[in-house]
This record gives sequence, C-alpha cells and structure tokens, in this order.
Amino acid sequence: MQVGTGKSVLNGIAIGKLKIYKKKDTAISAAEVADTAAEVARFEEAQQKAIEQQTALYEKALAEAGEDIAEVFNIHAMMLEDDDFVDAIKEIINSQKKCAEYAVKTAGNNQAAVFAAMDDPYLQARSADVIDIAQAILDILQGVDNASLQGTEPSILVAEDLAPSETVRMDKSLLLGFITREGSSNSHTAILARSMNIPALIQCKDIQDDWDGKMAVIDGYNACVYVEPTPDLLKSLKKRQQEDQKKQALLQELKGKPNTTLDGKTINVFANIGGMSDVGAVQQNDAGGVGLFRTEFVYLNCKDFPTEDYQFEAYKQVVESLAPRKVVVRTCDIGADKTVDYMKLDHEENPALGYRAIRICLTRRDFFKTQLRALLRASAYGNMSIMFPMIT
Repeated sequence: MQVGTGKSVLNGIAIGKLKIYKKKDTAISAAEVADTAAEVARFEEAQQKAIEQQTALYEKALAEAGEDIAEVFNIHAMMLEDDDFVDAIKEIINSQKKCAEYAVKTAGNNQAAVFAAMDDPYLQARSADVIDIAQAILDILQGVDNASLQGTEPSILVAEDLAPSETVRMDKSLLLGFITREGSSNSHTAILARSMNIPALIQCKDIQDDWDGKMAVIDGYNACVYVEPTPDLLKSLKKRQQEDQKKQALLQELKGKPNTTLDGKTINVFANIGGMSDVGAVQQNDAGGVGLFRTEFVYLNCKDFPTEDYQFEAYKQVVESLAPRKVVVRTCDIGADKTVDYMKLDHEENPALGYRAIRICLTRRDFFKTQLRALLRASAYGNMSIMFPMIT
C-alpha cells in the first residue's frame, strides 16, 4: 500500500480505480512567421470560439453547480476580451513575428505570473484562470480535443492540475473524485469540487505514474489517498463512506421540519444565492430564506449598466418566488476580481481592499440610486431586507 498526502477540498470518501489524466503535449514553434496579419486573424477567430465555449460551460455549470460557480465562466469570457491580454498577444505576433500559439502561450504565462506574485491568496489563485483561458484558445488553434481523456469507466482522476473548464466538461457519473499535484484551495476548481460534492485531494506531491489503473481511496477527512489499500483498511473506509451516505439521506428526511434545538431554541437556516436560477435549490433544500443575494451577478451578466426595470424584474422574481420567506439583498459588490468593462475601473495593486462595493456606490450615486429604486419597487412583492457590503 502507498499513501499520498495533500490538502483536502471536501470531507468525504471516494473509492475506485485511479486514472492518470494526461493532456496532449503539443509543441509550439518559436520560429518567425512571414504573414503576421494572418496570425492575428487566426487568433481572433480562436478567441471568438473560446468565448462561445465559455458560454456553453456557463450553462452546464449553472445546471450542475448553481449560479455562483457558473459565473466563473462568464468572467472567463470577459477575460478573453480583456484589452491588456488581447493587446499583449497581438503585440507579440506583430513585433516579434511569432505565430498565434506562441503569442497566446507567452501572454498567458506572463499575466498568470502577475497574479501568482500577488500577496492576496485569492488573487494568486486567479493565475489558474488565466492559464485556463489561454489553454482554451491554444486547444482551438491546435485542434486539440481533450474530451476522451476521462475514459468511459467510473474512476478517480489523477492530474498535475485541473482547470475549472476541464472539471465542468467531465461526465459527473464517471468522476468519483480527483487528485492533483498542484492546485489551491481558493481556486475555482476547488470551489467547484466542493459545490458538486466531489472528494478531491490537491497539492499531492506523491503522485506516481504507475498509479494508473490501481484501486485507491481518497480520504478527505485525513487529507490523504491510499493506493492499493489493505483489505481491512478498505473495509473500514467503505463503512465510513456508507455512514456519510446515511447522514445525507437523514438530512433529506429533515426537510419540512422546524430548526429547533432540544432546549426549544429555533434557529433560522438561510441560503446564499446569485440570482433566480438558485431559487430552486433554496426551495429544494428547505432553506428558511436567503441570507445573501449577491446582486453583483446582475451587473456581471450585462454589457452595460443594467436599467432600473431590468433590475426590478430580477429582484422581483426572487422575492416573489420565496415570499413570505425573508430575502436579504446585498447591494452591488463590484470590484476586486469581479469587474465589468463598462464601469471603467482603474487597475489597483490590492483591489480586494481598494475601490469596490459601497465605495463605488457612494461616489457614483446615479448608478447606486438606480439599484436602490429597483430594490424598493421589488420589495412590494415579498419580504426584503437590504445589506450594504463592506460596512461593519
């Protein structure tokens, strides 16, 4: 038996055969090209296809993991149109006379390095998103199709790292769990795994190529993987897995019952949502209401400032669907990693602590008043409270 250790993404047990997930390593030429205009055109065509792919991934993630996670792919689509990223690629093509693949790879690595060097762990993790969007363009340019890498049997995937787009594309009925050598607990892939209840182990430096095809168990409680576990250990972990499954079934039985402790205290259990598409999960899981409605997703889904009527409809649908349950609406928390081009926000070294959320709202009052008017109108259709972000 071999034991690999790392960081656990989810407390849970996954049991099954290991499958090494290896992406094709396609060589990229560094030779000069004669027709730079043609390379720019190739890049622009691949860029548009990559944006369309992110839209499709958004729809898939929305159905499988909810709006908060799906929003990653809307952000990826915006990153693919980011002026700094696009200009850097075109500059490499034109000034260095390089092919589109070389330019995309170089610009992606450079921008990822900028995020990786930041002090904020959350922003550091965004370097993986830059690599993901660059790889999406590269795959299109090179005609690479990674769809067959998962295989056709249920398995625990083992990889150097997994991008959010790769995780969403996978057939969840075949994905028992995953183990990666790299990765961050703040990465969108890790967040995705937690939201989809997939046991995962990241930063496992013990991965070996000869693990392929061997029986293994991910033990999320102890942040390790057992490769070819002993019969006694396998029996013990299967029992733990069955106990987890029973607990999940028990939780389902609690739906519709009051959240009251043995000494008679009732506690409200609310859900967090990003929009109307999450309301179904609130109802299915018997939440007492919504403790946080993240309205910034209304802004992230628009290419210009959303109108009062557009916002009114979005908020009305939510409060009306959940009435008489309370919905706590947070006013727009744009800023940091959640940006939109139409707001024309300046680049900041530490945006998480910078010009964002209420600070933007109080200096751009027309934009703020539009949202408050929409919320006031929508409040007539249900039970609404308003929360302002970054206020203590």
